[in-house]
Amino acid sequence: MNILFASSEAVPFIKSGGLADVAGALTKAVRNRGHACRVVLPLYDQIPDEMRAGMKFITYFNTPLAWRNQYCGIFEKTEKNVKYYFLDNEYYFKRGNIYGFYDDAERFAFFSRAVLEMINHIDFIPDIIHCNDWQTALIPVYLESLYGLNDRFRNIKTVFTIHNVAYQGAFDTSVMQYVLGLPESANHIVEYNGACNYMKGAIEQCDALTTVSPTYAGELMDSWFAHGLDPLLQTKEHKLRGILNGIDTKSYDPSTDPALTKNYSVQNLKHKAPNKAALQEEMGLAVDPAPVLIGMVTRLASHKGLDLVTAAFEQIMELPVQLVVLGTGEAQYQDFLREQADNYPGRMSVYIGFDEGLARKAYAGADVFLMPSQSEPCGLSQMIAMRYGAIPIVRLTGGLADSVHDFGGEGGNGYTFARYDPWDMLDAIKRAQSDYQNPDLWQEQVKAAIQCDFSWSRSAGEYIGLYQQLMGLHDDR
Repeated sequence: MNILFASSEAVPFIKSGGLADVAGALTKAVRNRGHACRVVLPLYDQIPDEMRAGMKFITYFNTPLAWRNQYCGIFEKTEKNVKYYFLDNEYYFKRGNIYGFYDDAERFAFFSRAVLEMINHIDFIPDIIHCNDWQTALIPVYLESLYGLNDRFRNIKTVFTIHNVAYQGAFDTSVMQYVLGLPESANHIVEYNGACNYMKGAIEQCDALTTVSPTYAGELMDSWFAHGLDPLLQTKEHKLRGILNGIDTKSYDPSTDPALTKNYSVQNLKHKAPNKAALQEEMGLAVDPAPVLIGMVTRLASHKGLDLVTAAFEQIMELPVQLVVLGTGEAQYQDFLREQADNYPGRMSVYIGFDEGLARKAYAGADVFLMPSQSEPCGLSQMIAMRYGAIPIVRLTGGLADSVHDFGGEGGNGYTFARYDPWDMLDAIKRAQSDYQNPDLWQEQVKAAIQCDFSWSRSAGEYIGLYQQLMGLHDDR
């Protein structure tokens, strides 16, 4: 099969969040299973020069967009046996950031239309176009409305993945007339609750709809999670499937990771201890193996459970624990954490920002990893933490519920709590701290966590099975 993965970001070229990790890793895993899988993304100005090296200009064409007729260049580069296409338009993509502009509706309408126009100019006709989040949500809409009768496009199927339903691409209805360029008879496809909603259009028009964990797929039927799309999603439940994301286990490997003070594996876990000491020293904590070192690498936002942390903070610090937090986000949480770092010198430290090397040191040095999320479509940090032997403490929501199972039951690999409540979270921390006092038990629990398989191979098999079903082929997972 030929699969074209359309994404607004992808590692190793450009990243703002987990979508980039998915685009970079899933496509490699699908290709490794014997299928032709290519990626298309915008040629942002922020792509580093070293990643631009080796890009080859293919051709250019004009992309119609309502009354506009915009230049689009195609560049390509092969990275780890996967071919990437980069769509160039400096007006849209030579910006200070990749998102957050007044004309994002136009920028990503252009990108979606250009992806389809590109197919007329490359030597690759996809069987499946796999679209991701609102930035590529118009591809199924344009395909059905403007390209479906063209022989080159007639047999193409589309998959649309919701990575986070909170970000839908909802804009003023004037966008339909002045930007999209759809036939007037098709405008209803993207109209929803008095707005032009790109994600709504994709949900309507895609051949298969996925999201990033089985539990989140169920949660999307609930108004508390679905941000207003639950009535629509309930009518499309028959084509919705939750497939848990994976992680790049070659990149996230404590036995080879160059960021670590000392490499280790399940066979030599004693070498994890120097990483704890190094993290304590780097973050200004007392260098001491006795306290449980709690790590958090997170967006500092309420939906990540920071209000639970602030509510129970004093009670957490009454325990023999240390706390390291890495992240950036809402000012109220940044200010709170800085204040607490001053209040608890040697026991609590915060780094406001994101540093990939420091994040890896935090995974390796922490004893437990706290993710008390209000909602979490999939979550990758809990998987990375387990890969590094940091035992997760999570609330049972979304992908956290699908990947972390409490040590109190069969197949345990972490500590969980169900209610969104600071004292339930505190109870889970207390259970972890108590178990930490038993070195033999703790060693076995670390082994259970570190041996979990969260590779993309499993997830890729599920996606390949879905692609094959759409193509009417045999499922060879």
